[in-house]
Amino acid sequence: MTECIQIVNEDVKKMTDIMSKFIGLVGIELPKDVEDKLASLAKEETSRLGKVVYETMQKNQEAAKELRRPCCQDTGVLQFLIKCGENFPLMGKLESILREAVIDSTKVTPLRHNSVQTFDEYNTGLNVGFRTPSIFWEIEPDSDELEIYTYMAGGGCSLPGKAMVLMPGEGYEGVVKFVLDVMTSYGLNACPPLLVGVGVATSVETAALLSKKALMRPVGSENPNEKAHLLETLLEDGINKIGLGPQGLNGAKSVMGVNVENAARHPSTIGVAVNVGCWSHRRGLIKFDKNLNYEILTHEGEL
Repeated sequence: MTECIQIVNEDVKKMTDIMSKFIGLVGIELPKDVEDKLASLAKEETSRLGKVVYETMQKNQEAAKELRRPCCQDTGVLQFLIKCGENFPLMGKLESILREAVIDSTKVTPLRHNSVQTFDEYNTGLNVGFRTPSIFWEIEPDSDELEIYTYMAGGGCSLPGKAMVLMPGEGYEGVVKFVLDVMTSYGLNACPPLLVGVGVATSVETAALLSKKALMRPVGSENPNEKAHLLETLLEDGINKIGLGPQGLNGAKSVMGVNVENAARHPSTIGVAVNVGCWSHRRGLIKFDKNLNYEILTHEGEL
């Protein structure tokens, strides 16, 4: 019994250390798909000022990698979207592991202190607090593997997302209007070019979660539903025509892409939500097997 407890404790420590380093990596290096898209947009940019902005972004990323420091001072609120097999051995320990990993990465990476206790109004200095970090669960039957999407939700981009419920008569035209209204009102301040996540479901909470899950999808990926993908294309064209450009200073493109995630809805409601990732879209995906061997699916190299 004692030996089993010791093995579990060693595994908890091992996984905490891996996740602490992974959180640091997410803060320092952008995922490969985002880097590739930014490089592509830079080549397409015709505005002289826009080209300078993209050059500055590239220099910023090079400096972050060289100095091993976060690429943006706002390292956000840590959010984890978990897809956990029902037989993964550390399933019951995951929330405490992630909490300790955030605390450790805050000290080691380091991360800016972004966790303020509501009502009591003090900063914990650890990036954890009451009910934070945010952890969203999916349980996979007949599996002993684990996927963890790690996301740094910044105060100027993802966190000011919006959601509402439309009446059915507004239809999907109402969804388009809502998304464009949101983008014209705060897209400018969210550090474009943006990855726009749109959730379409039955209520504010289901749509909001789907819009966040949409941001975990790779840039350039497509919703498998033909009509949903058409909506992605139309929204991308429409938002680009707003003309935000890189850092909101005008330019050819305003977004890296639009990802739509959807769920079945009540016949009397259409829930819709928008979340956006800034150009410094710091999200990562790491996958574990039951022996804690891991694979990083969004970034090149190792921890």
